[in-house]
Amino acid sequence: MEEPKEAMTESAGENTAPAMSSEVPAAEAELSLVEQLEALRKELEQARAQAQEYLEGWQRERAAFANYRKRVEAERAQFAAEATALFIRKLLPILDDFERALRTLPDNLRHLTWVEGVALIYRKLQLALESEGVRPIEVKPGDPFDPMLHEAVLYEPAEGFEDGQIVEELQRGYKLGERVLRPTLVKVARKAEPGSEPSAAEGG
Repeated sequence: MEEPKEAMTESAGENTAPAMSSEVPAAEAELSLVEQLEALRKELEQARAQAQEYLEGWQRERAAFANYRKRVEAERAQFAAEATALFIRKLLPILDDFERALRTLPDNLRHLTWVEGVALIYRKLQLALESEGVRPIEVKPGDPFDPMLHEAVLYEPAEGFEDGQIVEELQRGYKLGERVLRPTLVKVARKAEPGSEPSAAEGG
């Protein structure tokens, strides 16, 4: 009668051992899954931080490129303006020559065809300069001397003029937009000092 009890005990032991061993791998698997999730979360955070860093760097580079492009465009416009101003300055003496020639032309020659042709060329040159924004600096006797627009060639006492007033325009000046291409050369009145002789002086 004892043998069946031992058999029952042995069979019971065989049944309990596998149950305990199956619980351990399940716990280990759960722990491993938590670690994997934590590792993935850290990797995600690192990826987000890196992506944000890349985005900020790209935004900085884009802003820097936009500033560079604006600077290049401004420099290009400035260079074009300087080149235009330099070229126009070279044309101004030719304009002066036309004006002097037409101003000193005798009246009996003004009706000649070739004279009219020269006057037409002069007018075309004026129109070409005006189309580029060139305008003469308007000066009339009695205007106050402005060193930003005028260059004084002569200082001398002049009857009917106050000290510092323009007496005469000696050479026309021109502006390109608001920029002075060439100041107007003028004669400026100077108050005569008692006992001094009238004199002319060069200067700006």
